[in-house]
Amino acid sequence: MSKLQIANVSRRSFLAGLGAGGLVLAVGFPHAALSEEKKYGADGMPGGTVDNPQIFVALAEDGTVSIVCHRSEMGQGVLTSLPMVVADEMEADWQRVKVLQAPGDEIRFGNQNTDGSRSMRHFFQPMRRCGASARAMLEQAAAAQWGVPVGEVRAVNHEVIHRTSGRRLGFGELARRAADLPVPSQEMARLKTPSEFRYVGKGETGLVNGHDLTTGRGRYGIDVRLPGMLYAVVARPPVYGGKMVSFDAAETLRVPGVIRVVPIDSAPIPSGFLPLGGVAVIARNTWAAIKGREALKIVWEDGPNAVYSSDTYKTVLEQGVRRPGKVIRVQGDVDRALAAATTLIEAEYYAPHLAQAPMEPPVATARIVNGKAEVWACTQAPQGARDLVAKLLGLPVSDVTLNVTLLGGGFGRKSKADFVAEAAVLSKAMDGAPVKVTWTRTDDLRHGYYHTVSVERLEGGLDRAGRPMAWRHRSASPSIASIFGPDPKYQAPFEQGLGLINLPFAVPNLRLEIVEAPAHTRIGWLRSVTNIPHAFAIQSFVAEMAAAAKRDHKDFLLDLIGPPRRIDPASMNDGFNYGESPQQYPLDTGRLRAVVERVTREAGWGRKLPMGRGLGLAAHYSFTTYVAVVVEVVVDKDGTVTIPRVDMAVDCGPVVNPERVRSQMEGAALFGCGIALMSGITFRNGQVEQNNFDSYLVPRMEAAPRDIRVYLQPADDYSQPLGGVGEPGVPPMAPALTNAIFAATGKRMRTLPVDAGLLKTD
Repeated sequence: MSKLQIANVSRRSFLAGLGAGGLVLAVGFPHAALSEEKKYGADGMPGGTVDNPQIFVALAEDGTVSIVCHRSEMGQGVLTSLPMVVADEMEADWQRVKVLQAPGDEIRFGNQNTDGSRSMRHFFQPMRRCGASARAMLEQAAAAQWGVPVGEVRAVNHEVIHRTSGRRLGFGELARRAADLPVPSQEMARLKTPSEFRYVGKGETGLVNGHDLTTGRGRYGIDVRLPGMLYAVVARPPVYGGKMVSFDAAETLRVPGVIRVVPIDSAPIPSGFLPLGGVAVIARNTWAAIKGREALKIVWEDGPNAVYSSDTYKTVLEQGVRRPGKVIRVQGDVDRALAAATTLIEAEYYAPHLAQAPMEPPVATARIVNGKAEVWACTQAPQGARDLVAKLLGLPVSDVTLNVTLLGGGFGRKSKADFVAEAAVLSKAMDGAPVKVTWTRTDDLRHGYYHTVSVERLEGGLDRAGRPMAWRHRSASPSIASIFGPDPKYQAPFEQGLGLINLPFAVPNLRLEIVEAPAHTRIGWLRSVTNIPHAFAIQSFVAEMAAAAKRDHKDFLLDLIGPPRRIDPASMNDGFNYGESPQQYPLDTGRLRAVVERVTREAGWGRKLPMGRGLGLAAHYSFTTYVAVVVEVVVDKDGTVTIPRVDMAVDCGPVVNPERVRSQMEGAALFGCGIALMSGITFRNGQVEQNNFDSYLVPRMEAAPRDIRVYLQPADDYSQPLGGVGEPGVPPMAPALTNAIFAATGKRMRTLPVDAGLLKTD
């Protein structure tokens, strides 16, 4: 960690009053390390690593420790976990810690984009260093005040104690003296050993905002209220790339409470994160705005995507994967091996578009005062939103303040700043008055950034002994890159690296191909991204090959994974590797094997079950974490699927907050169940057919797994790299569930979501 710089900024005004006359520290990366940091560990989408990211910890003279969280809180617990690391290394009493949410500011806080399961992965060690430096400075201050060697003092639970005399000084009493000290070297600022941790790895602090969340005091984007605030909803083009030809607002303006109707320019294709355009209705309250929008008469020109329909596009993708594609990885001679195989297996798997559908739809508020804009938004990407607002308003970025609220869910949708930009341009249209833009659930489902649709074709060959000798995989799905520039029609390298090109199987003959798939709507990232269709296809096909070989699924999967080995991603033609150093993060098949063995043991793999009941297995590596899942299902005669139990084994490296890891995996299990059984976005004539939770289903309580058990693999060396947690639990859920359905019914489900009608029995 020699690249880290800790700076004493107590005498600067980065955050006015934060230290209240006490100690303020910042942590960042020096310029000399930038090229390496940008190559590995750069937090992309958007922005990357900046010159000098700063994370602050401050100690006031009253003993209050203030820690700034620079990432967005959307239920994953980052508002607790990142500051908890600082507090532990600092020896601060958690009850005297105040956590502050950072505003969007790339200069002060570096990349704040909360995506890619990377917040703890990238900032665990910097947060440790910052806390350890503060502890060392407090110990130095106490030693100087007592006139004793620093080796005789030790910080313990918000005090510094002189071991020989028993004298004590509280942190607050030392704040001013510590603020005058230089930051110690890394050797002086010793990191704790795991046995010394009070919070890290214990999971006993609870959520820092738990009381607010359970008493309704948490402030989400929807909760923002400002004096004189106006409320807006927007009628957007029903087809991506369409535009408004004309509108008649006469009836709208007669709706009580409606103030004004404002057209918004349509975005060109590719639209990036620009607003889609349309017509905004601005009113005294949201209900009046909604009723006013219903009264609008608009003529739309639908544009080039008016022909887009899911059923016909599915056929296009199926035809594509039945022809040779663009080869992205090859070893051996697949054609010859398939020709020589004793048994051939072929299958095609389909996954539809998905919507993130967070419980709190997109919402943002903006106002402009004296030529400066202030915005409140439930955003995962504060800096991207701030930059876009500045661009559209023609302001310097420094004249835009972006306040980050709590997010009522995000799943990738709130990384896109279109809804934030709408609030800004409408405030400008209303002469700077505060305007809140609210997306209804219908808006959210019909005008989103959709997870890509996909068709995956796999062919495998077995020898006489039932051993896999050939594997060919063709993948077709529109790319996220299509919203940023000319449509590449192929999956981008980073999408290939999401569970496709980095296939870790020990198969002697292997070929992976991607197929052209033009985009016809806004494609965006959703929790675990293209790991979802890739894992669904691969882990389902493993089960099909095992059945064809007449072998136990677990044993067959372990043989495919092969012996423990650390694979260089470059050897698999994977230049993405989740943005991480291949030396620090090789793909470790030993860890993948271990989670498979752990979860099958814990779940009682192989136990006898009655008819209509089955166990399914799947395992997947994503975001540098290894997850294996066993799902138990019951399939009734009417085709209803219920889930008595889910077992999940997780190896994410060292665990900082066990309770948050478990909760993320539990949430991933629910999310994955929805993908497998309920959720899907379909298009007809360019328009989304779903409009609410009656047509885009998410798991209700009665459909949720009754029992979710999460097993964390032990990893006590906290100097080792951490894995991601928010997303890796999702990809193996759908294939484990559909494999369980096969075990219960003998029926293969290759299309998501599962059609219950196909599971009915007489």
